[in-house]
Amino acid sequence: MDSKLLDILACPVCKGPLLWSRATAELVCRADRLAFPVREEIPIMLEEEARRLQSDDPVLGT
Repeated sequence: MDSKLLDILACPVCKGPLLWSRATAELVCRADRLAFPVREEIPIMLEEEARRLQSDDPVLGT
């Protein structure tokens, strides 16, 4: 994930920061516990496409 792109992207739900999870190819919002997929280098920033994370999900620690 391009660091410049990551700097300008925000969670579409809470407008908070996103973290890149290289292991799962997802952008993670810790506040909302959502993981947005990145397909073919394109972030899919739709809440209905996001994966809901459990509090013990390893990507919350990245």
